[in-house]
Amino acid sequence: MIPMEHYLIVSSIMFFVGLYGFLSRKNLLAILISIELILNSVEINFSVFNRYLFPEHMEGMFFSLFGIAISAAETAVAIAIIINVYRVTQEIDVRHIDKMKY
Repeated sequence: MIPMEHYLIVSSIMFFVGLYGFLSRKNLLAILISIELILNSVEINFSVFNRYLFPEHMEGMFFSLFGIAISAAETAVAIAIIINVYRVTQEIDVRHIDKMKY
């Protein structure tokens, strides 16, 4: 059986890579991918803590499935917004989103 620390290390690496990508990127798609990395690291934590703390219950797994469904809906809405931004500004750079106001 793989120790819990290994899962938590992978989850922490995913979280911080996602956080770095979110803070450093200017492309909207790269920011969206970074947010997805952060959400996936949280879902790994839900599953791992459920498996090791309460192996007979499935609440962590259900939270993970619910999180995956929310992530899919959030991605669909975000891509629709990004397509709208591209139609108006002809680029998907964060610095030019204020053009959407006019």
